[in-house]
Amino acid sequence: MTTSLTASRDVRDAPTPDVRRARVAVAALFFTNGGLFANLIPRYPEIKGDLALGNAAYGLAVAAFPTGAILAGLAAGALIRRFGSGLIAVAGTLLTSLGVLAAGLSPTVVAFAAALLFGGAMDAITDVAQNAHALRVQRLFGRSIINSFHAIWSIGAVTGGAMAAGALAIGLPRSIHLGLSALIFAAVSLVALRFCLPGPDGEDETADPVDAGLQAAAEEPEKRSRGNVSGRLLGVLAALVLIATAGAIVEDAGNSWAAVYLSQSLGAPAELAAWGFIALVGAQFVGRLTGDRLVDRFGQRAVARTGGVLVAAGLGLALAFPSVPGTIAGLAAAGLGVATLVPAAMNEADELPGLRPGTGLTVVSWLMRLGFLLSPPIVGAIADAAGLRVGLLVVPAAGLAVATLAGVLSARRSVPTGR
Repeated sequence: MTTSLTASRDVRDAPTPDVRRARVAVAALFFTNGGLFANLIPRYPEIKGDLALGNAAYGLAVAAFPTGAILAGLAAGALIRRFGSGLIAVAGTLLTSLGVLAAGLSPTVVAFAAALLFGGAMDAITDVAQNAHALRVQRLFGRSIINSFHAIWSIGAVTGGAMAAGALAIGLPRSIHLGLSALIFAAVSLVALRFCLPGPDGEDETADPVDAGLQAAAEEPEKRSRGNVSGRLLGVLAALVLIATAGAIVEDAGNSWAAVYLSQSLGAPAELAAWGFIALVGAQFVGRLTGDRLVDRFGQRAVARTGGVLVAAGLGLALAFPSVPGTIAGLAAAGLGVATLVPAAMNEADELPGLRPGTGLTVVSWLMRLGFLLSPPIVGAIADAAGLRVGLLVVPAAGLAVATLAGVLSARRSVPTGR
């Protein structure tokens, strides 16, 4: 048995050329997914002004994007089983690009919200499909590579934000800018489809009978001892949901409000205001590149608690002493602090004893979207009543919440062996 197990690992440690090409294809899909919506975000202040929206109305309108994601997210599984994750990821990318383009060209607030609703729905399906295909590729590699795809998503987001900043700097109309963006990313996704893994998604394609037998033997005692979910377990799960939601709130500050605050509250020109979002997602990318090593060394708890403090201190100081450079730096600090929060909460939820595999992950992933849904209208309502600077205090508050709740995370993670 030992010889067979070793041989199977050796095979997976030497992926075939088609599997390596599939990895590049999935990376391209993550890149396009990050870049598409990021081209629209720096245009938000311009759209808000053209549609004469107050902060509360604007917050409700942009909340349509996560609303669409919540409504359509559960459909992704059935579509993937029917058509395959690669095809659905690419189809979702094409449809997301149409939604983003329609949002940028919308003549009314209803049309703007409807386009965001459609774009959010398609983005959610794309997100699930590209992650499903990434996990197919990871199983064939026989080692963890999923974090690298999420880092590439951040590169795509920075690229998209920089494209928008450049378009604003040269005065390129929204129609031309977003039309070119849609064409470029659609073309990349279509090329990527050619190199995605063929066939249906299923565990049987990569299952190792030795590994499967060992895993089943290891899980059997746990299955026999699994009982009712305790109140303490529900409390831990609720805390993990709050940590993930806090991460979503911080990310939404960069998505929905950074450019608006910099341009309308601090008077930054549009091309400079775009760098608030870029700073947040750029720092988030750096945090994702280094996050795995930090977690292995210091544990999820210490990294998350430090990240929460960094979010609270970074943007808290920027709001206390407002300036354009200080706010951009504060958003960068928030992006760095939030980088590992959502993966930490999802990972911890997926390993909770007493829950069936995947249950904790599903609960955290689903409820986390409430942060993206509720944050824009709440911040908008506060901004209309007391100013956007006060509304953005939800971000340092979210950081403090993470620092308080981080005790539910693991103190130290063991490094996997045999990889």
